[in-house]
Parts: sequence; structure tokens; C-alpha cells
Amino acid sequence: MVKLTRIYTRGGDAGETSLGDGRRVAKHDLRVEAIGTVDESNAAVGVARLHVDGEADAILGRIQNDLFDLGADLCTPAVGGKNEGALRVVAGQVARLEAEIDDLNGELAPLDSFVLPGGTPAAAHLHVARTAVRRAERSMTALAAREAVNADALRYVNRLSDLLFVLGRWLNGKGAQDVLWTPGKNR
Repeated sequence: MVKLTRIYTRGGDAGETSLGDGRRVAKHDLRVEAIGTVDESNAAVGVARLHVDGEADAILGRIQNDLFDLGADLCTPAVGGKNEGALRVVAGQVARLEAEIDDLNGELAPLDSFVLPGGTPAAAHLHVARTAVRRAERSMTALAAREAVNADALRYVNRLSDLLFVLGRWLNGKGAQDVLWTPGKNR
């Protein structure tokens, strides 16, 4: 369990931070960038939660907890150091997202155009969260091109953006309030 007694440590004043294995890295390191973007995604999900209740709130609550798991996973590199027993995102978390996507999407009419971010406040906030998650995915894949990243973590973040999109449509009156793109409309 995490126990925080001090919020500031002065350890990062010189532009470095500690990873879960004890290594010190620059705050602009790709791993730290990925962790930070996952954190930003979590904050965006938190804002979206202010506009939902019931099952949507429960789904987003599970996602917020998973995003902390994802941050912990990224914080402890898979190779070297003290990685034994590190918290990792697992296939079951990905499978849960897939099941939720399938359940929600089963209630939606198929799309015949792209969806513009908007509709209800909840859906609009989920689109902001979705774009933050896509940025986190780009950071994670950039990191994975240089060093090992948990494959289930990569799958999780990819499915998460899909779930946020589908949940946004579901919260838009099951798609009835979707704002659809009309190509060339303003020419």
C-alpha cells in the first residue's frame, strides 16, 4: 500500500525523477512522458465522471483505477532493476474493456459518418479523455520502440480509447444526439 507523508521531496528539483525500480531519469524521458500522459488521461476521465452516474460512472471508476495500474506498470521497467513482482496491467483488464465495448455498442445504431466531439456534456468530456488516451498510446508506442513495454498495457490503452468513444455515443442518447461530420459542408 502507498503511504504518503510528504508531498514534496525536492528530489526532482534538478530535472530528474525516480522510477519504480529506483533508477533516476530525466523528467523529459519517454517513460516519464508516457506516465504523465496516462495521468492526464485519468484526470480527463475524472472530469467526465462529473457528468455521469449509474453504470457509466461505475465503468469510468474502474478505468480510473486501471489507469493508476497502468502508470505503476510504466513506472517499473520490465527489464532490469527491481521489476520482480511489479504491478502490471493484465489480459483480464483488456478483456473487461472489450466486453464493455461490445455491450454498449450492441445498443447503438451503426455509424454512416464520423462523429464530431460533442452532443451532451458527458460525451464531449469523454472525447477530450479519448484524445488524451490516444496521446498516451502514442507516447507508449514511442517508448516501446526503444525499450520493453508490457504488451497488455499497450492493448489496454488501445481498447480504452475505443471504449471512451463508444461510451460517449451511448451517453449521447445511444447515438441519437451524436453530431455527425458532413464532408465538405462549408465549402
